[in-house]
Amino acid sequence: MTQLSIDQIQAGDELPTLSVDVTPTTVVLGALASRDWRPMHHDKDFAVNRNGTRDIFLNTPNQAAWFERYVTDWTGATGRLGKMQFRMRDSVFPGDTMVIRGKVTNVSTDDSGCAWADLDLAMTVNDKITTSCKARVAVPSGSGDNPWKRRGSDWQPNGPGNSNAKANGS
Repeated sequence: MTQLSIDQIQAGDELPTLSVDVTPTTVVLGALASRDWRPMHHDKDFAVNRNGTRDIFLNTPNQAAWFERYVTDWTGATGRLGKMQFRMRDSVFPGDTMVIRGKVTNVSTDDSGCAWADLDLAMTVNDKITTSCKARVAVPSGSGDNPWKRRGSDWQPNGPGNSNAKANGS
């Protein structure tokens, strides 16, 4: 399993593509896992006839979970998501092939020695962006470092706006 450290990452790096064939089970299990009982995520008749959509569709926490999985699949077990912000533009339905891609936009190390990679991510269906996302993930700054062990002032996920952040990338 890959375990990325900051010396293996630079601004401009492209993350591997993740492609997922979305099924009704993908949609329903995501809604159940997040305790979202609203019928548009499990009842096709309701989704189509009451909501006017073509089918049931991925809910917000399900999409967040797919982005989180994508990032941590790339970093390995020691990658720790610091923050994530995304904007949903369109729905993802059963029968769609959901594709997630990403790019490193910045690499930095803060005053505590925590190493960060800032990412631009996109979820697409048929090459149309359904959800865009910005994420900030901590990765080991070297051997022996583990972002999961950072607490208090050693954990500063607010990034470039934080006066303690020092840029190491573009």
